[in-house]
Amino acid sequence: MKDFNLNDLDFSSLGAWPMPIKAALIVVVAIAVLAAGYFLDTQKQLEELESSRTKEISLKKDFETKQAKAVQLDAYKKQMEEMKVSFGAMLRQLPSKTEVEDLLVDISQTGLSSGIEFQLFKPEAERQIEFYAELPIKIKMTGNYHQFGRFVSGIAALPRIVTLHNIAITGDKGGKLAMDVQAKTYRYLDEAEISAARQKAKKSKKRRR
Repeated sequence: MKDFNLNDLDFSSLGAWPMPIKAALIVVVAIAVLAAGYFLDTQKQLEELESSRTKEISLKKDFETKQAKAVQLDAYKKQMEEMKVSFGAMLRQLPSKTEVEDLLVDISQTGLSSGIEFQLFKPEAERQIEFYAELPIKIKMTGNYHQFGRFVSGIAALPRIVTLHNIAITGDKGGKLAMDVQAKTYRYLDEAEISAARQKAKKSKKRRR
């Protein structure tokens, strides 16, 4: 190839350029086109591809989670049915409003049959808690340890739920022991009472605001 000067190249007469220069120019143009294509289109497509891959992984994990839940759906339904049955059994242990008086008689009779003597048997104001009401009973009685034990066992054997709290046993001047205890029984609220309690709670919230 003859010596040439780049300054002598005339872009208006490309056909007359030496072959090596033409080849070099073609390579440069090809590289420029590829680079432009990469930055203008290919790079965007690669970014979209990477985003799609990330989304695919997320969807796959979401699918696996939902599939696991679907597989366990029957087990969840069975568990819910068991909970309903258990809740119903517990609910039946709570007396209704009309049964509370009978339950108070049962507690009193349990104490008398145990041989204890009541000094005080005072039902106090009930307290509503969600779907049930708590009725505390203040009790003072005299007897001995065996009689107190029979009373506690008798309370535990009642078909209705009765709990004993704040038990305090002290000596008595007559040679007997005195026991102070707070018994609590519970009753379920009917629909009207639950509705009234909810309305009361709503009004209370509005007043606070």
